[in-house]
Amino acid sequence: MDSNKKYWKGLEELNNTPEFVEKNKHEFAEPIPIEDVLSGDGLLGKTPRRDFLKAVGFGVGAVTLAACQKVPVHKSLPYLIKPEEVTPGVANYYASTYEGHAILVKTREGRPIKIEGNPNDILAKGGLSAQAQASVLDLYDVSRVKAPVKDGGEVEWTELDDYVKLELAKIKDSGKKIRIVSSTITSPSTKAVIADFIAQYPAAKHVVYDAVSYAGIIQANQASFGKAVLPHYHFDKADVIVSFGADFLGSWISPVEFTAQYVSNRNNKSLQSKKMSRHIQFETGMSLAGTNADVRMPLKPSEEGVALINLYNAITIGSTLPGAKKLSDNATNNAIILAAKELQKAKGKALVISGSNDVSTQMLVNAINSSLGSYGTTIDLDNYSNQYAGNDTDLVEFITEAKTGDVAAVLFLNANPVYDYYNTKDLTDALAKVPLKVSFADHLDETAAACNVVAPNHHYLEAWGDDSAVAGYYTVLQPAINPVYNTRQAEESLLIWSGGAVTSYYTYVKNNWDKNLLAQGGLSGQKGWETLLQTGFVKAADKPAGSYAFGKDLNAVAQAISAQSAQLAASGDNKIELHLYQTVAMRDGKRANNPWLQELPDPVSKVTWDNFAAISLTDIKKLNLQEGDVITIDVNGTSIALPVLLQPGQAEGSISVAVGYGRAKGGVVIESGVGKNAFPFHSFRNGTIQSTAVASISATGDNIVLAQTQTHHSYEGRNVIREASFTEYKKNPYKNSGRDGAHKGYDSLWEDYEHPTFNWVMAIDLNACTGCGACVVACNAENNVPVVGRDEVRRRREMHWIRIDRYYSFNEEGKSITEEREIDKLSNLNNVSVVHQPMLCQHCDHAPCETVCPVLATVHSSEGLNHMAYNRCVGTRYCANNCPFKVRRFNWFNYWNDSRFENYLQEQHTQLVLNPDVTTRFRGVMEKCSMCIQRIQAGKLKAKIEKRSVKDGDIKVACQQTCPANAIVFGDGNDPNSAVSKALRSERTYYVLEELNVQPGIGYQVKVRNTTESEA
Repeated sequence: MDSNKKYWKGLEELNNTPEFVEKNKHEFAEPIPIEDVLSGDGLLGKTPRRDFLKAVGFGVGAVTLAACQKVPVHKSLPYLIKPEEVTPGVANYYASTYEGHAILVKTREGRPIKIEGNPNDILAKGGLSAQAQASVLDLYDVSRVKAPVKDGGEVEWTELDDYVKLELAKIKDSGKKIRIVSSTITSPSTKAVIADFIAQYPAAKHVVYDAVSYAGIIQANQASFGKAVLPHYHFDKADVIVSFGADFLGSWISPVEFTAQYVSNRNNKSLQSKKMSRHIQFETGMSLAGTNADVRMPLKPSEEGVALINLYNAITIGSTLPGAKKLSDNATNNAIILAAKELQKAKGKALVISGSNDVSTQMLVNAINSSLGSYGTTIDLDNYSNQYAGNDTDLVEFITEAKTGDVAAVLFLNANPVYDYYNTKDLTDALAKVPLKVSFADHLDETAAACNVVAPNHHYLEAWGDDSAVAGYYTVLQPAINPVYNTRQAEESLLIWSGGAVTSYYTYVKNNWDKNLLAQGGLSGQKGWETLLQTGFVKAADKPAGSYAFGKDLNAVAQAISAQSAQLAASGDNKIELHLYQTVAMRDGKRANNPWLQELPDPVSKVTWDNFAAISLTDIKKLNLQEGDVITIDVNGTSIALPVLLQPGQAEGSISVAVGYGRAKGGVVIESGVGKNAFPFHSFRNGTIQSTAVASISATGDNIVLAQTQTHHSYEGRNVIREASFTEYKKNPYKNSGRDGAHKGYDSLWEDYEHPTFNWVMAIDLNACTGCGACVVACNAENNVPVVGRDEVRRRREMHWIRIDRYYSFNEEGKSITEEREIDKLSNLNNVSVVHQPMLCQHCDHAPCETVCPVLATVHSSEGLNHMAYNRCVGTRYCANNCPFKVRRFNWFNYWNDSRFENYLQEQHTQLVLNPDVTTRFRGVMEKCSMCIQRIQAGKLKAKIEKRSVKDGDIKVACQQTCPANAIVFGDGNDPNSAVSKALRSERTYYVLEELNVQPGIGYQVKVRNTTESEA
């Protein structure tokens, strides 16, 4: 399918613009700033001494004291008396939970430094998201609230407790209302604490509100089947998946879990069984799910409802729901008919989902799935999801009550509506009339700043608790370190203010498990509790699937959908349809102060540190704009200014803007100015908060250069991606891999290396990799990779050891697209396909970098690895120039302790999250992927201590361990039975730039799409 394909990372590369040519003349955009070095800035940065003193100040001291305590004993221990469980140089692991997924917390000398997926986790199968990997950095954030605050000043906990209890008692006597406003709580013990608090204060009520709402699905299930739940979806049981704007691989509900399910029907094992699911995506903006789809069709927000009506009529032959009509693009009409036929063939193994939060739209989706027999197979309403249970109308009701003065106290738990509610003014006006406002925020965020009491919560790595993301699956949360600052768990604060007999939350959690939860996993007593703390979870037996038949009249539903579609259709000059979405890194913005996440390139746009307005080629020309031009976006009197980004695949007549940016308070990263807040563009329609609107746009005349990484590493037009259709693969498994006998060997100037003990190699399945970027953040954490900030990224100086290259491609009339094609002739730019390719040091046996290094700083090992001796490197950068894969990184500054980067690195905590097994690199040297050599050595040492040989699976590199798709396999190529050897023997295996005969140690497997010949 790829014979006529040209792959390109960005339009500047496709069109070979003068700017692109100039930037790629040399490996580096700028020469080394010798003048700065000689003039006094030096190799250590501006003020290294001050930075050092800061780093060993309170931040380090506080964490050191916390790390040297045995949880839950609350007393400091001098290190002369070593804690029993701490052995210097040896890591400890604690089972815990993150957003309902079982995890392992790696600690060194008492400091949590890395989050790993629990390989026994039932949901994610050991995979983790980028957000989970980055969460350890938040523990050491000096922006955290360090002590309780009352009326703007720090107080002792006893003083705060006395004040709050007195105020609550007055409110109870007065009969006024108390409200607890929180995001969805999936912890059984936290729910029980809140129930006890409400029992003590009967006028209290729990208001559940989520920044990104799924109330439409819940209300639709209530109306359709009498069950107000969010279903648990099973993508692994679906042969055909049709998604309307639901980015289930990136941000929709539970993407890590869904990724593991989705890939199980598309990976190497599945393909060898000649089985592959079929995925069709209709969406406005290019999403991560859209980039992985077999067929992707752009669709404006106003057309989604109409498309679903058309799909329902096509599936249920004879149905004529009102509102059916042809869409603006004929190819999309044909795709709807095709999807209907394939869904009918896959009855019982089909799944249709929608990212809309409109109740009527979700009811129609329910009707489609019911007609396909999806309930009880691909959709489970009995063993449902506990996530995103918020009710949008409850917060509206709270605001109304507060405005009238009926609410005397409000407590905010893990919720920041002053930032992420669509009508902030309405909310702040209401809060002004509430006398007691309490926030449990661990940062002084926008809502905490509006409160007169802040009772700072623990970071989750300091806390006890539990979770249940899916009904019947319970995980436990246990602290890996004592509190770094003078914080207290929010649940413990509620227990104290309730005046109950138990005020220790650890005791409360243990009692709750003893009474209600241990038995579900066949455990009991103290021994059962200790077993739980070791395994991290219990799983109750699934409830049998019920029968759910949709029997509602859909005529009124279809009419409501048609009315909303007409309302969203933009008409007139400078009017355009607006679509709001979440990025993989930022999500709803709660963790926007994390620099690892800010610098993670977006999987689709490859933009860091900002949000933007994604726009199609047609619209950017129509509006006479250039990429980077700043436009004002106005929706009902609310406006923000954002730069535009030309996004292939964007639906014409629409723009997409990410939420989660534009935070005003909550940390030094946020407050340095990162993006603009798009949450005010949400609207409350038909009982739910929705993310589509009609916007007016106008150019401001300004232009901003986005920190975008997509074309920083050029292959000069050489093809590194290989694809095949599933039809082609079934006929010839060797299709396009070059391993079918047609490929000839190459002569070499070098002798082959021998690998007498180990030969460490890697296999990467392009059919499994979704491009989520979790591996990038995992590598940051494991290998002390520094953050450089927006300006340095603009200068092409990002330091990531592993990157995810994103390639676009398309066919036009069977002719290849040449570099000389003018941009205005690319009429089908909206119909592109995407491939993601992880790229890291290939550890070549004939490594070009080794032959040009004048000081032998980069050398080859007897185990097949390319090593770097940092203290030998003098920064000639010859190796980077000679590397065809462009995977070597040059340290332009001492990013770790240079005060110019403290807004991003916040030295007081980054020094503490460092992995002591990996040295930090200094200015003027090269660095790159080491294949986690520290993990390799640790695995070999463990085997030696246990007097055995290294077994396959003993050693997992960081990127492999976190990958939710299990796309990366690492191991010993000398072992023919190892997983990596088997993967590399796959018919789909090929090596990037194999014709150069550098003999890479990483093999890729051909990307296979389940497409027809006409679609390919």
